[in-house]
Amino acid sequence: MSATPGPDGEFDKVLVVDFGAQYAQLIARRVREANVYSEIISPRSTAAEIAAKAPTGIIFSGGPDSVHADGAIAIDPAVYDLDIPILGICYGAQLIAQQNGGTVGRTDRGEYGRTALTVEGDGGTLLSGTPTQQNVWMSHFDAITVPPDGVTPTASTPDAPVAAFESAERKLYGVQFHPEVMHTEHGQHVIERFLREGCGTPGDWTMASIIDTSVEQIRQQVGDKPVICALSGGVDSAVAAALVHKAIGDQLTCVHVDTGLMRLNEADQVIETFEKNFGVRLIFVDASERFFSALAGVTEPEAKRKAIGELFIRVFEDAKAEAAGGSDGRRAEFLVQGTLYPDVIESGSEHASTIKSHHNVGGLPEDMEFELVEPLRSLFKDEVRQVGSELGLPDDIVQRQPFPGPGLGVRIIGEVTPDKVETLQNADFIVREELAKAGLEREIWQSFAVLPDIRSVGVMGDERTYGYPVIIRAVTSEDAMTADWARIPYDVLEAMSSRIINEVPGVNRVAYDITSKPPGTIEWE
Repeated sequence: MSATPGPDGEFDKVLVVDFGAQYAQLIARRVREANVYSEIISPRSTAAEIAAKAPTGIIFSGGPDSVHADGAIAIDPAVYDLDIPILGICYGAQLIAQQNGGTVGRTDRGEYGRTALTVEGDGGTLLSGTPTQQNVWMSHFDAITVPPDGVTPTASTPDAPVAAFESAERKLYGVQFHPEVMHTEHGQHVIERFLREGCGTPGDWTMASIIDTSVEQIRQQVGDKPVICALSGGVDSAVAAALVHKAIGDQLTCVHVDTGLMRLNEADQVIETFEKNFGVRLIFVDASERFFSALAGVTEPEAKRKAIGELFIRVFEDAKAEAAGGSDGRRAEFLVQGTLYPDVIESGSEHASTIKSHHNVGGLPEDMEFELVEPLRSLFKDEVRQVGSELGLPDDIVQRQPFPGPGLGVRIIGEVTPDKVETLQNADFIVREELAKAGLEREIWQSFAVLPDIRSVGVMGDERTYGYPVIIRAVTSEDAMTADWARIPYDVLEAMSSRIINEVPGVNRVAYDITSKPPGTIEWE
């Protein structure tokens, strides 16, 4: 089991029941933004299991199903007898209504996207203090037509007569819209009203409390055993290493593996940076030949991720004795990884689809010899950066752009070879250098180059060429769950294109990816 930051009894906790919506993670994030700790749980949890967690409140997420569908996911009805405030969102609101004597039916049409909401009366607990007319984000076809007894409707839309409802006495609250998404104008207000007024939470969970709790959990998990950390050089592994080092000091050894799939000169930069800023023992392993061998002939994206994930573990298993000092026969039993919440959700859950298996989640071998320590597993990227700053890590580490564990292996479409990696490294370096020159690094969440498995005809020096295209990808985002393509100025794009074609052999065409997430993922594979 992984060590996960959480409350130690001193802080309030809100449970988010995940009914299969990708937004469940975003709901948890919004709760944390209100300085309240949140955990995501399965709808298969019994009322007794939920009660044992002693939550201050419960939020039911949306979901892809209809409450009327055969096998529709429900919750143990006994949860309504726990005397714990419950907020239902979209499917979650419909489920509350259905399980408590209300009626959920089909209207003439669904509501998808931005929708005009009309607040009734004073708006009740959730909508108090917001405009009578406001825009919300909807995604539903079924609608609540009759609320449960004793429950008061507080808002409506053209196709949702009960778009919000509540009963302070029964501690039931529901909204048909999605307050967790930014397109709902007063969404965070709704969530915070539920937390403060509905649940009575003071909002005293902070980055400092995350650190304190994590440190204690890490100590309890590893005891006095040697621990190694997979240090890629990215912000996630860096913060994970700093957090574990704060907890156990010299018991930790960091291992940096050069997979051959790093960005240009990255391995050297990682070693220099972390030897300078960390008082942590660092072992360097050049495993590039092993990774290229494992990836030979592999073209399917999931197969690549799983091959890289398994080999990572094998390399660390080989380093166990050295990491533990090697002199007394001890071997490291724990492996620290910088796994984040988006990694977990995109790798699939009980009721959510697998978007892509992250090498450190879905790509892990079942027979690995390590117990994982994952102190960031319940955090989003921006929360990780905050923790890093709180730990005193330098800005050039904390503000580094995300870099996937599989590295350039998921930015090369088709088979990964040393020659293709070299081509992509050089193109990627130009993209990042030009953005830095333009002062756009901090505005962009992630930027890189992609090498597709195609060639196109070109002309250079009056001669025909048949070379690779390079795709430039740059996005803006808050947490990687959604992203928009970055509006890079034309002159910057022109400089990138000109340099890549002139300086990178074998490339004769450059394109810019203007796809948002969804429907595309940030990485191409």
